[in-house]
Amino acid sequence: MISNQVLQSTLDGLKVISRVDMCIMDTEGIVLAATFEQAENFREAVLEFENSPAESQVISGFQFFKVVDDTQLEYILIASGSSDDVYMVGKMAAFQIQSLLVAYKERFDKDNFIKNLLLDNLLLVDIYNRAKKLHIDSEARRVVYILELDTERENSSLETVRSLIGTKNSDFVTAVDEKSVIIVKELFPDEGNDRLEEVSKLILGALPEERRGNALIAYGTVVNELKEVSRSYKEARMALNVGKIFFADRQIIAYSSLGIGRLIYQLPIPLCKMFIKEVFEGKSPDDFDEETLITINKFFENSLNVSETSRQLYIHRNTLVYRLDKLQKQTGLDLRVFEDAITLKIALMVVKYMKYMENQDY
Repeated sequence: MISNQVLQSTLDGLKVISRVDMCIMDTEGIVLAATFEQAENFREAVLEFENSPAESQVISGFQFFKVVDDTQLEYILIASGSSDDVYMVGKMAAFQIQSLLVAYKERFDKDNFIKNLLLDNLLLVDIYNRAKKLHIDSEARRVVYILELDTERENSSLETVRSLIGTKNSDFVTAVDEKSVIIVKELFPDEGNDRLEEVSKLILGALPEERRGNALIAYGTVVNELKEVSRSYKEARMALNVGKIFFADRQIIAYSSLGIGRLIYQLPIPLCKMFIKEVFEGKSPDDFDEETLITINKFFENSLNVSETSRQLYIHRNTLVYRLDKLQKQTGLDLRVFEDAITLKIALMVVKYMKYMENQDY
């Protein structure tokens, strides 16, 4: 069904051109859009006109028109005046609304198809048969984006992204839950990673400022066939979750840049617990004080360089060495040894992952 906002915008535009006041009412006589006041006074007349076999009729100096979709009555359009010119304007307006109904119905069909495609609810033969009927290219290059908002998604957010991205018939904007907007974007043959990042920034930039700050966007890899779109969607979903765990400072997360986080995210929790117990021998990284954690993170950031780390922490080199020795006594791991550093880095990431999964259960 066409939104009231679109109907109102259509009537406003037609009035500017024709200078004829109009209103649109549903089959129960409820005003959906109008360019004049007291439109609700026509309710009884509309209900009577519905039962009339006439497609149009003059009632009390107003032209009434039926707007149908596949023989199903959808709206009643009322134009102010009874002249031939008003009749012509009313017929044109009714035709415009009917065309909008067809367009929205086609978009609804495509929307359902894309949702089922993303969620793997279609057989392979159905994918190609329905794509052909809906005039969707099955061999175009595509990538899936997921835009997640920090609060429940508003229709305005969906429409904002749709107006930005969905300007081509080959791009699709839909939703499968309350907080996310899904974008299936078609790419030209020469568009690569730079274009993927650019589109991400455009999507974020289109959001209202108050919603932009806490929004996240993730995208999968480029696929070359329609049947593989669900894989790109799953990759984008994983990228979003992995990003929340390991890349809290990023608003844009690409599946191709997840690194070791992708591997850790797929580990079963019992195996993670066994690994943490093995590394810390019953202790927990939560026992580390803030100073120790800052030292560890800064040491990793500087590729295990003692001099650069001490400089950035504004401490003497010997102080840093003392802290590393202290950590070695606590954990048995010497961060100046590459193998031990890797072990601790992975262990801390595993702990982050476990905490995230525990919070998801609540």
